[in-house]
Amino acid sequence: MNFPRPPQGLSDTEQAAAMAKTMENAMQNCFVKSAVSGVMGFGMGGLFGLFMASMAYDTPYHTAGAGGGTAPITSLPLRQQLQHGFKDMGQRSWSTAKNFGKVGALFAGIECGVEGFRAKNDLANGAISGCLTGAILARNAGPQAAAGGCAAFAAFGLAIDAWMRQPKDE
Repeated sequence: MNFPRPPQGLSDTEQAAAMAKTMENAMQNCFVKSAVSGVMGFGMGGLFGLFMASMAYDTPYHTAGAGGGTAPITSLPLRQQLQHGFKDMGQRSWSTAKNFGKVGALFAGIECGVEGFRAKNDLANGAISGCLTGAILARNAGPQAAAGGCAAFAAFGLAIDAWMRQPKDE
């Protein structure tokens, strides 16, 4: 497989400019946008899940004991406490990473498709994409949940898009 390379015989600055243009052109592809958003969402979700799992231990935390009962985690030996904590953090981090990655890839792909279909770059793209993303994510819970997901994601997408389009105060 041959990767695009800048033409030979160019100066360093010309090669850098050609490579920057190649990267910019690659990011215009909807599949690339969706994949990059999915990977970035996965990474961000992993960090967020790790943080949220670590915050869960500031409350009286109980773990399942023998016989189905619960025992305070502080009654376990330190090694088991750490083992349980790291296992829980890993599970939460993995779960959140998958969810954030799925949402990021889905939203970015749909938004890119909507923008290409409408041939416009405005606030409606974020609202339409949010509505479709929310409805798709909530589809298994029924039509009311899909409508609620549509409304919630559309409002969130519109709010974020409006905030990102504000003029910079410099």
